[in-house]
Formats: sequence, structure tokens, C-alpha cells
Amino acid sequence: MPQFAANLSWLYPDLPFLERFEAAATDGFKAVEYLAPYPWPAAELAARLRAHGLRQVLFNAPAAGSTPADMAAAWDSGARGTAALPGQEAVFRAGIQAALRYAAALECPRIHVMSGLVPVGADGATMQATLIDNLRWACQQAAAQGCELLMEPINPRDMPGYFLQRQAQAHALLDAVDSPQLKVLMDLYHCQVSEGDVASKLRQYLPTGRVAHVQIAGVPERQEPDKGELHYPYLFDVLDSLGYAGWVGCEYRPAGNTSEGLGWHRRYLA
Repeated sequence: MPQFAANLSWLYPDLPFLERFEAAATDGFKAVEYLAPYPWPAAELAARLRAHGLRQVLFNAPAAGSTPADMAAAWDSGARGTAALPGQEAVFRAGIQAALRYAAALECPRIHVMSGLVPVGADGATMQATLIDNLRWACQQAAAQGCELLMEPINPRDMPGYFLQRQAQAHALLDAVDSPQLKVLMDLYHCQVSEGDVASKLRQYLPTGRVAHVQIAGVPERQEPDKGELHYPYLFDVLDSLGYAGWVGCEYRPAGNTSEGLGWHRRYLA
């Protein structure tokens, strides 16, 4: 049976962020993920996790920024990562170091690293080489505290110009970096929009052991997973049949009240 993590950047949008931890626990979630912890002190987030019996299972490295204030504001300013951006190596390293400090404080085992948007006129081969070099360095840092780094293909409709878009591209990147610290975040929503044939992709990639986290949302509206063209009960059975033991992040936009839309989730509560 899949184990689900509430994505607090997307769920409970009517509540202030720090109140979403309690709401998720009340609705039966045992774990949470979200885009970025950087606007809040790590100690405050850790206290929320402890108070509500939750595990932190994933967050993003900073989308950009060299200072804490810039890292906290990077996503809202439109940044989408620096790992593949030539000339941004120092910014990337500062972000990884900050992310690892938060991961240690929150006891979070995985960090999603974003490659970035392709600049106008950029050379793809240079970006790929930059990404590989940055990830090799970052994996060395992550290994020191037993943390995994994840790369996520993101569809070009939701994020035009994002460098990493397809599952095969992500797995080829893992081959090039060649570190056990680097894994794939497989978002089934993005996979369906970009490529389709989701069940076959699961059967292709999960047995490799290199998919460390899965995320879900209905397609095409990115709402609850019981809405849209993907039949998630079947896909959850596929995950079970393949022995997937990781977390399934609920990264979707609620059609209405989050708790009222969780009927699909309650069927999986023990």
C-alpha cells in the first residue's frame, strides 16, 4: 500500500503555511514535503514536525540566491534552479550547503535539486557538462550526512524552458554522474503530460532502484488524483507490484477544500 506525504506548498492553501502541518496530521498524513523551508527558521519547522508526529521526507534546494534572504525569495522571483547554469556554480554550492543544513535539522533524507531554465542562446552541451560537474560536487557533500539528491523531469507546459524534461534524460544524467547519492524524483503528472505511458515507465524505471520518490496529481488540471485521465488506483497497484517502498508526494492543486477532497486518500489509511 502506498504511503502518502502531503505537499504543504500545494495543499491547505487557505491556511498560513505553519498551520498546514497540523491540518495534514489531522487528515491522517504521516509525512510532509514542500518546495522550500528557507523562509522559516529550521528550529520552527522541526518543532512543527515533532508536535504533530510528522516526518519531513523531501524539500527543494534553493532555486537561486547566495544569501538566506535571496534563497527565501528565489522561487517567487521566478528562479527555477541553478545546477545547469554556467557561471552560477558559486550560487549553486551555497544553495546546496544551505539545503544540507536544513536537511540535518529536519532529519530529511532527500533534497530535490532543480537544474534551471535554459537561458536564451545557451549551449545545451555546456549546460549538461555544468550540471554533471555540479551534481558530482553536490553528491560528495550529501554523502557526508547520508542524504540523497533527486532530479525531477518537469513537463514543458507547466514550466516552459526547464532543462530536464524527460525520464530517459534524468536516468542518463544518473549514469553520467555515477553516484549512489543521486536518484530520480518521478512525478507521474509530469510524466503523463510530457510522455504518457506512465505504467510502462514505472515498470521500466522502478526496478533499477534509482527512483527514490514519486509524486502524483490528476491530469490535466493538476487537481486531486481521483480526477482526470490517469487511473491512480491502477497505478498504485503497479507501485505495489514493483515493491516500491518510498513515499508518494501529493503535489496537486485542490479543486476546493483540501480536507473535503481527500476521500481518495482515506481509502488508503490503515
